[in-house]
Amino acid sequence: MEFYLCIAFLNWPKKVGLSRSTLLYYEKQGVLHGTRQTNGYRLYLDKDVQRLYLLQQLQAGGLTLKECKACLGSKVERAVLKKRLQQLDEDIAQKQQARDLLAALLGEGLLRPWHQQTDKLAPDAHLDWLKQQGFNEKQALHLNWLSKDMNEHDQYVADFMTVYQPLERWGPGTEEDSLKALQLLPTTPTKAVDIGCGKGFSTTLLAQHTQARVIAVDNELNALSQLAQRLTEQGLAERVTTQCASMAELPFAPKSFDLIWAEGSAYIMGVKNALTQWRPLLQNRGCLVLSDLVWLTNTSSQAALDFWRQEYPDIQTVATRISQMEKAGYVVLSHFTLSEQAWLDYYLPLKARVAALQNSLPNSAALQDLAREVALYEQYLGEFGYEMFVLQVMEDQALDELSRIDQELG
Repeated sequence: MEFYLCIAFLNWPKKVGLSRSTLLYYEKQGVLHGTRQTNGYRLYLDKDVQRLYLLQQLQAGGLTLKECKACLGSKVERAVLKKRLQQLDEDIAQKQQARDLLAALLGEGLLRPWHQQTDKLAPDAHLDWLKQQGFNEKQALHLNWLSKDMNEHDQYVADFMTVYQPLERWGPGTEEDSLKALQLLPTTPTKAVDIGCGKGFSTTLLAQHTQARVIAVDNELNALSQLAQRLTEQGLAERVTTQCASMAELPFAPKSFDLIWAEGSAYIMGVKNALTQWRPLLQNRGCLVLSDLVWLTNTSSQAALDFWRQEYPDIQTVATRISQMEKAGYVVLSHFTLSEQAWLDYYLPLKARVAALQNSLPNSAALQDLAREVALYEQYLGEFGYEMFVLQVMEDQALDELSRIDQELG
């Protein structure tokens, strides 16, 4: 004899953890088959109750009601289960990423990948967000191009400066390369600014080989102090003024200079941003000299590609940089690749300094990154290098014509 279970409808939904409307919907979809009695009760077979529990178990596996009904009524389709399993794996991966990000923001994980991806997709918003987290302009820029992790930033920068402070050069360059660029200028400068001057090799060269009044700008006070001392010793202090300021917020009026010099520094705020923001500071037919890391080949090794995609995602070919410069309103007067000596003068002292600090900074992320960088120079230099660009502000009429052509081309 078949056994029937008679359950008060108002109590049974609580027992199975479902709402009254859900049970009615299940009946409508043919999953359950209750019978309404005259006293307001619904009559269910015991197998209906068990069927409902089985349905809930299948739903817990991520199956839709339609798929659950199909599974209850026939043999399980493996293709359906595989599809749901794949979706579940994707959901878990997304939730794991979300958890990793939250943990990293709380200081319980690495934030570098997130910072790099965010800065690549939304650089301005990322910079503003860093400022909202309590970083000043200098710290935010340092974080973007240096530590790339706000949780480890202070220690990273401290170790980085420990490495670089005693070094003469903080980037590739030679006096010969700088003089070559200076000689390519169409006119003799009278008012110049050296942006991101560091310890002031370029500043000193400008003061020695021109009669221009020079302002040396950097946000590292220690570097500016060393520069001021060197200028005093060489009798050049009267024509050079040091200014501690952010290159992204320069305190100068429009058309203040006929020459802007920026060796190896524009990348800090982004070359395209620098081209746009610095242009108003130049007088008519004023010049901008800058150097930037570029690809020198279209067939770079995977190791070099991987390294620079992480350390300098905006690295471009020479042709791409020239196109950006022209669109920003400059005429490219000349350009050339820095000499091999420029790199030797930079990375050989850096290599020795990194080796000397291995014992005192054994777990330093900054030291490890610099060691990788030196190794890359030694193995792949020639696939990439620094290019010096000598630019002149485009006449307003020519710039308007260029803008018109760009608009017509879409």
